Amino acid sequence: MADLLTAARMRAIETAAMTSGEVSGLDLMERAGAGVVRAVLARWPELAVPGHRAVVLCGPGNNGGDGFVVARLLADLGWQIELYLYGEAARLPPDARAMYERWRALGDVRPLEAGFEPSRCGAALVVDALFGTGLRRPIRGLESVLLDLAEMRGQGASMPPDARPDWTPLIVAIDLPSGICSDSGRALHDEGYIGLPGRIEAAAAKADLTVTFHAMKLGHVLADGPDHCGEVVICPIGLEERRKRPPRAERVEQVSAPAGLLKLSGHKYGYGHALVVTGGFGRTGAARLAARAALRIGAGLVTLAAPGAAQSEIAAQISALMLRRVDDDAALEALLQDPRLNALCLGPGLGAERARTLVPVALDAARTTVLDADALSAFAGDPEELFDLLHDDVVLTPHGGEFARLFPDLGDRLAATPDTGPAFGRVDAAREAARRAGCTLLLKGPDTVIAGPDGRVSVSAAVRERAAPWLATAGSGDVLAGMITGLMARGLPPFRAACAGAWLHVEAARAFGPGLIAEDLPEMLPQVFRQM
Repeated sequence: MADLLTAARMRAIETAAMTSGEVSGLDLMERAGAGVVRAVLARWPELAVPGHRAVVLCGPGNNGGDGFVVARLLADLGWQIELYLYGEAARLPPDARAMYERWRALGDVRPLEAGFEPSRCGAALVVDALFGTGLRRPIRGLESVLLDLAEMRGQGASMPPDARPDWTPLIVAIDLPSGICSDSGRALHDEGYIGLPGRIEAAAAKADLTVTFHAMKLGHVLADGPDHCGEVVICPIGLEERRKRPPRAERVEQVSAPAGLLKLSGHKYGYGHALVVTGGFGRTGAARLAARAALRIGAGLVTLAAPGAAQSEIAAQISALMLRRVDDDAALEALLQDPRLNALCLGPGLGAERARTLVPVALDAARTTVLDADALSAFAGDPEELFDLLHDDVVLTPHGGEFARLFPDLGDRLAATPDTGPAFGRVDAAREAARRAGCTLLLKGPDTVIAGPDGRVSVSAAVRERAAPWLATAGSGDVLAGMITGLMARGLPPFRAACAGAWLHVEAARAFGPGLIAEDLPEMLPQVFRQM
């Protein structure tokens, strides 16, 4: 898994490289600027010929220093450059000031004023070098500039080169589009700014291309970040040998394809036996989806535990799945005397009353367990009652609403308008929630976050080339719960099962494509496995 860096960790990596004496801040800035130019010309080869115009917007920090380098290198290629500086040159950091002076030997610097709109400049390219990874609060005073960048994004990039008017610019952001929090991906809103009539706008730019350095940042994959960043290119700047990974509990990893899932041979009981508990008559569909997913992902056997009134309904719908009658807590306790039932799933379609009765029994059995949907919502009025029952072999799989009901204070912080930063984000919320619950927690969304009770966090982002918006369909979360259950039945520990399940869930959706319904997801897993 590749690391996703916070702003603080990126600064630490850069500082370690500079302290060693093997590279200077000016070297890093020069490499960064050159990397941006290379990425722009690779993305839009038609810009390689001289004579184009660029507007370069430089901010008051080192991100602005990168912008001065980009301006100088484009000028060397025969471009006409209009460069605007936000703030005073005398207050630039030393390295950025040095790059400012190098640019001044070639061209002018104009003050960036509040009402400036880059779209009116008739440039082929606009470079957003205002604020990068260090932004901690909303940008006040440049709302028109940022809104103009946001509204321009995509107009030029969507056109073929020979049909693109000169006045339709392409937008490249250095590190992050200005106004996006590097650690949370949230647009740092200014509640005092009104954009279009009747609507509060986020003071954040949008880019067709974002060029970042050394590694992806959290803000590239979380919350508003993917929509604002456009395409993201990672540019190496010579820091690889200086990279020292912090302890696992302090880093965030990006989920990648799971390894070691496909055994070559074995007995069905060697692949585990999953038990999925259903709701009553007319409420069994969600559990059947979960059970089918558990079976497709490789559990050796899967049993549905249903009340007597629902058995005929289920029996008419299943073949490879098994069925047992479980009317109440005593029946479930008796069924769990079978030690071969090694993974449990409760929640999909279970019903709140049945969940309050059966969840304590399931957790007392100390098996690997997924709690989803009703198994979580049933305890919304008293989440501490649930937390007291949990153990470290449990995976909680809430969506945003269920998360807010179980962790209301964390939900409030996520919903609050970011004012000073870094903004509280989904990684922060999931990590704290997993610590409180004492088990693995998977916070569902396009930027799914998986957190362990030991502090480790991974992100499975269905964004950009992995986007699968058709996953927003009824029952897809039930399928994910079943996938994780099936993987735990096969012996994967909870955190790894949650990461693998999240990755496979997206890949199955991408393999099917638009028009997906939840029933399709399990049936795409064989194709995904073949491709693996």
